[in-house]
Amino acid sequence: MYGLTVRWSLSGTPPGTEDRLRDYVHETSLARFSGMPGLVQKTWQLADRGFFSGVYIWSTAQARAQFLESFRANPSPVSNLVGSDPDVVQEWDLVAVAVGGDGPLDGPAA
Repeated sequence: MYGLTVRWSLSGTPPGTEDRLRDYVHETSLARFSGMPGLVQKTWQLADRGFFSGVYIWSTAQARAQFLESFRANPSPVSNLVGSDPDVVQEWDLVAVAVGGDGPLDGPAA
């Protein structure tokens, strides 16, 4: 599988940015990525006053490359919310997945 991490720094963003990011994920982004062809899974991470990121697992290198091409050609709504482009766009290979006793994840988190 083929991973991708896109991460924005939240350093210096105005108060309320984290709440706007949470709203964006739940109101817009979750529906956009749910059921997307080629995407195995996407998670969103938020560290208050630290960073916001999307971590993607793609089924093929081609699916990841197509997404990246579109992502780079169209400004991300997240970039507009935080006021800057991502500081990390990193492709990587998924080596393994361990599912713990309380998993796997089942549907979108609320």
